[in-house]
Amino acid sequence: MKLDHLIQILLPHDEKFYAYFEESAQNLVDASKILYELRSGSAQDHEETVRQIHELEHKGDNVTHKIFAELNATFVTPFDREDIHILASALDDVMDYIDGSAQRFVLYKLKNCPPEMAQLIEILQRSVNELQKGVSLLRDFRKSAELQKVLERVNEYENEADTVFQGAIADLFEHEKDAVQIIKLKEIYVGLETATDKCEDAANVMESLLIKHA
Repeated sequence: MKLDHLIQILLPHDEKFYAYFEESAQNLVDASKILYELRSGSAQDHEETVRQIHELEHKGDNVTHKIFAELNATFVTPFDREDIHILASALDDVMDYIDGSAQRFVLYKLKNCPPEMAQLIEILQRSVNELQKGVSLLRDFRKSAELQKVLERVNEYENEADTVFQGAIADLFEHEKDAVQIIKLKEIYVGLETATDKCEDAANVMESLLIKHA
């Protein structure tokens, strides 16, 4: 074990980071649950759904700012400052893409959610739920086996999302004749698939932490 990691373990450090990460992860879970509601409902329902997600996006930004402010004010952190910054940014990115995808759903006046889009939303929700489990395990690296399984599932969901995304785009170009509609749907597909990519980015940071603290 490197000396700086040993010092981090032995010295008392600010526990606020764990709470902030857990708050950020819970915020993602809440947003993904609301995003799931875009699969059905009226246009008016969709607008309310998007408004709720956008409020959560602002809440997520505030949590991220708190983490960065705490980094500047804290001498000893629970793990490397760079890892804290990258993880906070990755979680924030997931929220940004959830919000962006939801906003486009209303902006482009989509009346229904295609089956492949519903699949991507479901996969994203499962991935976010796993991220929350992983973040909660950062307090105790002795549960490394449990955390590793969580990270593996996030990776599996990202691969699953890639497959669904590729099929959706192929089907879109083959069967949709309206060029404008193709552009609209493709942008939302890209946003949802990118959100799952960002989930994997966050999982990769946690895997790096797991290796460093093993």
